Parts: sequence; structure tokens; C-alpha cells
Amino acid sequence: MHRNINLTQVQTFLWVATLRSFRRTAEKMNTTQPAISSRIARLEETLGVRLFERDNNFIRLTQKGVELLPYAEKLLRTSSLLVDQICHDEERQGMLRLGISEMVVHTCLPEFVGSLGEKFPSLELDIVVDTTVNLHREISEKTIDFAFMMGPVVDFQIENVELLQFEMIWAAAPSLHLSTDRPLSLDELSVRPLLTFAQNTRLYGELTRQLRKATERPPHVFPVNSAAAIRRLALDGIGVATLPRQMIRSDLETGALQEIKCSWRLPGMRFTAAYPTDPYNPMTEKIIAHSIEVARRYQQQMKR
Repeated sequence: MHRNINLTQVQTFLWVATLRSFRRTAEKMNTTQPAISSRIARLEETLGVRLFERDNNFIRLTQKGVELLPYAEKLLRTSSLLVDQICHDEERQGMLRLGISEMVVHTCLPEFVGSLGEKFPSLELDIVVDTTVNLHREISEKTIDFAFMMGPVVDFQIENVELLQFEMIWAAAPSLHLSTDRPLSLDELSVRPLLTFAQNTRLYGELTRQLRKATERPPHVFPVNSAAAIRRLALDGIGVATLPRQMIRSDLETGALQEIKCSWRLPGMRFTAAYPTDPYNPMTEKIIAHSIEVARRYQQQMKR
């Protein structure tokens, strides 16, 4: 009995080819493993060829599967172009799994998610808030579709688009009685505990290297994996914190925190959109274009 190929089968084929797992593909496509197996079996039956070799839990493409890959990707791209011509953005449907770093949550996330909902109201969002380290792993494993975090991700299968750079400043509660009249040296700052980001971040690495060069006494550096926790500790007068200016703008305006000038300038933190290049996702270019637009507006707001 002749059966036609449908786009769901093609998309399933591309995900199995990418993830090398029926189970992970089922999780990705929000269905069951038997449903994935059935789609692949029907596709193989229609084409009259075997697309995957299955050896216990190991799955790899056959030669025919390898040959099908570029045609499957082209078919999805063509279908996406057809939708672009016929449908408006607000009619686009589907599920998008977003990974968001905590830093983004405390800065531009509300504007991004709000405008995304307005532009694509039929798009279902699944938002995962996690540390940048975990998001790096999840985007590489393709368990999330996009990640908005401090980047970039060093992986040849991951595309990175730099959107924003946050200005980092030293901030402390007035109760610490640190001078705000002149730039302090790192040696002067390190009299107090220094609150900064986790040990596996670029900021922590650069700060500790500079401290080894510039301080006479062993500094007390407290790495914290939560920007909100760093801010809370700073407000409570526990130490001098490294934080994005935008995140604590209201604290600086009310005087709850003071900016502390330092002779060593903190490196900025880059806000990156990262996404897998394979398999092809028709929404990728739309979301990236929207992200760049939101980032541009947000950057203009920060300059005011």
C-alpha cells in the first residue's frame, strides 16, 4: 500500500539522525518512543530503504540515510518558505524550549518574552532558567532549542549571536564606608570580602588573576552562582560585589548600594543567543531576528 511522506516523518528523521536516540527524540518532540519508531518505520517502508542501523542502544545512519539528509533539510526549508509566504507571524504555531541564564532574568527577559508573545502569540514557550554552565551543556546536547546566556558556546555545531554586553561595576552598601571620591586599588578593595560570580566564569578567572598580581595580602573571594544572591549579600553589607549596572540601577538610585570606582576595570559580560545548527529549525531565523531587535531597543534604553 502506497503511503505519502509527511513533514512530521521528515522532521522525526532529522532529530533521530542528530540525537542518535529514539528516546531523546521522543522527549524532544513531546511524544512517545513507540510513536517515533513508528514514524521512522513508515518512512523506511515508503522509501523502500533502511535509514538507520540499530545495534542495542546504538543508532547510526545507513548510507541511504546519509544520502537522505540534505533532501530532508531542503524539504523542511521549502515548507518553511511556503509558510512565510502564506502565514503571518502571529499564526505560527509550535513549541520552543528556551534556556535562560539568571542574569538575563534580572535584566531584559521581561521585555524579550513579552514582545515574543506579542509577535508569535500561537508559539508555546517552555522556559528553563539555569546556570550558564548547565545551559552550555543542554544546548550542546540539544535538549533546548535556544539559550540566552553569557556566552559564547564553544562548539562547532552551535551558532552564537552576540546581542548585548553588560557593563559590570563594583558595588557595596554604604555601611562598609568605602571611599567613593577616588578610584580604589584592588589591594584596597580586597580589605573587604569580594563577592563575584562562580569559579567557572570568565569574570571570576580574570578577577583572581588580577588579584594575584595586585594584592599584598590573600584576598577573600566569595564565588556565588546566583546574581540575585550576590546582590542580596551586597545589600546586607557582607562584601563588595561585581554586578551589572543595569541590574542594580534602582539600588544605586536609592542609595541602597554605592558604585565603588576601582583602578582595574571589570570586563563586561556578553549576552549571547546560542542555538544548534542541526537539525534545521524553521523558527531559528525568526527568533534570532526578533532577539536582535529587542537587544537593540534594550541597549538604547540602557544609554538613557
